[in-house]
Amino acid sequence: MSGSSSFDAKPNQKTPKRPRPVRRAVIVLLVLGVLLGAVFGWGAVKAMFIGKFLATLKYAPQTISTVTAEKSPFAPTIEATGNMVAEQGANLSSQVAGIVDTIMFKSGSDVKKGQVLLTLRPNNDSAVLAQLQAVAALAKITYQRDVAQLQAKAISAQTVDSDRATMASDLAQVQSQQALMAEKVIKAPFAGRIGVRAVDVGQYLAAGTAIASLQQLNPIDVNFYVPQTDLAKIRPGQAIAVTVGGFGNTVFTGKITSLDSVISTQSLMILVRGTLDNPHDELRPGSFARVSISTGAPQEFITLPKTAITYNAYGDTVYEVINQKKNGKTQQVAEQKFVTLGPSRGDQVAVVKGVAAGDVVVSAGQLKLHPGAFVKINNKIVLPNSPAPVVPLH
Repeated sequence: MSGSSSFDAKPNQKTPKRPRPVRRAVIVLLVLGVLLGAVFGWGAVKAMFIGKFLATLKYAPQTISTVTAEKSPFAPTIEATGNMVAEQGANLSSQVAGIVDTIMFKSGSDVKKGQVLLTLRPNNDSAVLAQLQAVAALAKITYQRDVAQLQAKAISAQTVDSDRATMASDLAQVQSQQALMAEKVIKAPFAGRIGVRAVDVGQYLAAGTAIASLQQLNPIDVNFYVPQTDLAKIRPGQAIAVTVGGFGNTVFTGKITSLDSVISTQSLMILVRGTLDNPHDELRPGSFARVSISTGAPQEFITLPKTAITYNAYGDTVYEVINQKKNGKTQQVAEQKFVTLGPSRGDQVAVVKGVAAGDVVVSAGQLKLHPGAFVKINNKIVLPNSPAPVVPLH
């Protein structure tokens, strides 16, 4: 046999070298480094651009509306809401059933107390009355005859007593029939304005069916509720000012006439009634009303619209606009101030501390601001700032 096998490697042939583990780790680290560098580099570039953008926004003025703080007489008041009610009002109806015979009023007309408004068909009521009257008349004659005979001792006293009771019973039946006939004639229980009639001639009217509403419009009352905490501040005879939707800023004056005898255990409020003159019948029962009660002498307060106040749990604040010079230029800057508030009325609130007369205060746009923010004033749109606003009712 030969001395070497065919499977033996040739002496001059080189075995291929495999990559070492260290070299492989270096390559992986280099790749990761490149990737991380790209990620962090992009983040840094993005942060730089965002910073530049925010830097431009930092000095961009915010558009706001302003109001100048002024002193004004501010009377302490209690504000309430309520409804107008008639001094006297009733939904007219019949106590008995029947067919409507005549209607003697026009819808929306003024009627006098005792005026006949409607009658029901009498049927045979007059004949029944005549019959009962005849029976009562005979009973009366019999009784008078018995009295004369009793004096002559021709009859007993028991007979006279029995005839007296019969006469009284017959007269009562006459009165009952007259009352029944009177109930078929509907009269106005008081003077006032009658509403739209709800029945027609010939209609069958069941007992209790509404005929029309009758309301006394002058004077007219207003019912409203006042919190228990304000009870000591109100009394009968106190002046009230009332505004009603549909009459703009027209103020109707009146006075408190009565207070309820109890306070609601659910709402802790008391019902109060006031009375107003209504000579032109402008105010109508059921109208929604706003009531203002003056509880003291007017005082001078700095007054701002409620929209100028930012209400917070840690304190109420406003933004005051001041002029600031920087780099030779004058810019308007918003500075935040804490304020102490007093009573309110309508759209306005009194400021006891924190704002002086003549200060320019932001009235709209506070949400866009921070202390030291640059602002631009635009007062083309005037925000509500009325001491006694009236919201139209729809």
